[in-house]
Amino acid sequence: MKNIYKLTFTVVIGLLGMISCDLEEYPYGFYSEDNFYKTEADAESAVNYIYDAITYIEYSRTIVFLGDMNTDDMNPKGDAAADTKNLDGWSINSFRTNMHLANLFKYSYIAINRANAVIKKVAEMNIDEGLKNRYLGEAYFMRGYSYFNLARNFGRVPIHLAPVEKLSEATQPPAATLDEMWDRIIVDFTEAGNLLPYYPAPVAGRADRAAAHSFLAKSYLYIASSKEHGVPEYINMTHDVEEYYQKAVEFAGKVVDNPEQSVFGFSNNLLDIYDVEKPNGPEHIFIMSMDRTGENEGQYSKISKMYIPYVSGATIYLRQGDTDEMIPSHDGWGEYRTSIPFYNSFEAGDRRKEWLIVDRVYDASGNLSASYSDGRLEYPFCRKFIDPHFMGDKTSTRPYLMRYSDVALIYAEAAGPTTKAYELVNSIRARAGLGDLPSGLDKNTFRETVLNERRYELSFEGDRCYDLRRWNRLHTEIAEAREQGLTANDMVFYPIPSIETDLNPNY
Repeated sequence: MKNIYKLTFTVVIGLLGMISCDLEEYPYGFYSEDNFYKTEADAESAVNYIYDAITYIEYSRTIVFLGDMNTDDMNPKGDAAADTKNLDGWSINSFRTNMHLANLFKYSYIAINRANAVIKKVAEMNIDEGLKNRYLGEAYFMRGYSYFNLARNFGRVPIHLAPVEKLSEATQPPAATLDEMWDRIIVDFTEAGNLLPYYPAPVAGRADRAAAHSFLAKSYLYIASSKEHGVPEYINMTHDVEEYYQKAVEFAGKVVDNPEQSVFGFSNNLLDIYDVEKPNGPEHIFIMSMDRTGENEGQYSKISKMYIPYVSGATIYLRQGDTDEMIPSHDGWGEYRTSIPFYNSFEAGDRRKEWLIVDRVYDASGNLSASYSDGRLEYPFCRKFIDPHFMGDKTSTRPYLMRYSDVALIYAEAAGPTTKAYELVNSIRARAGLGDLPSGLDKNTFRETVLNERRYELSFEGDRCYDLRRWNRLHTEIAEAREQGLTANDMVFYPIPSIETDLNPNY
């Protein structure tokens, strides 16, 4: 599959200079308006350029660093970089200079500025109306997606609704309230949902109406659950908790309970979800588009190297589920390590452990090469990111930014113990080889059960930290936080990176 982010124009000249050492320079990353935005191909290239901002290695890896590494489900390797260890250990005094945080901030605003350019210029173009709406919808989606991630991590940040073309335009203050911050996210995802079509089949790397509705539902759930559980600052938001839970049900329902949306659904087999040859599978509402044929990292992926430990420097083989079929993989660097207490916490018979976390590897003849039990495999590793057709370090493994199962669990948590909610959760459990949830659960117990289900279904996909944060449990469930006596106020948001505050006096 050709990578959609390979741009066909040469006027793209670099990255947005939201972070620059020279305050007198203009931001980078702009097209010349005199010779661009003339044709439909120009508009599509500009939209691809927005998506391109989140495939940078520094950004794509923050999904794991900020979503999983800082929880008790994952550990860094012993000689990991200091910034990684500080995130894992919740060393909050180091966060202002942490480059993982700075990269999320930087690349989010690169995407926002590129989206704003498309919103401004494509609206003025004389092109096919359907294509215009689609391109504008994708731009609104990506702007909403970027602010969604900024809000979950940093809280109130500056809101830019037009391209920043001079550095003086970049130094505005953050949103006055969390209400203003999240209202903007909801408006952008709503506008994206109004403009975007349902595609006739999933398209890896692109957002459609189902993606917009999925993130809209996730936004409503985030606000409602954060306020209900007394998360600092969210407790003061003006939005009504029950109204927002119902909004989450409404928009998740447009994906999981809507006859107009027949493209996305549950994959019947766990391994199919993570098969790199099936990027357009029914689970994949929004995933990154990376392909081993790309020229630069970001166009291709090395994500698999991060999860797999070093074994022998040669090809290793993994058993496919409970069959005798073997598939090859390179071994790796061992950056993202499964926590052993988490590994041991799965229910007996859960295929999400038995099939998707590897505790033994084989040679080409099917002979055991190393296992966790014999000590030759350092840790049981996640195999959600495996490419059997790897080309050296180059793979087609892609981050999963929104899966159908995530939306199903959003619906279930927001709705409580309804018939539909039980049906969705039980479908996920059945695929994992588990029995149904107990019937007759009250709303609070049911929601707690769904939260627990999210931990196992979405493991290693960058969600756990945010789930704990919106349930106001980071300070109670993260061992390093308890040891340091950190509070919910300490952990609700990361500080704005110092490289940003040094340049913007309005923070």
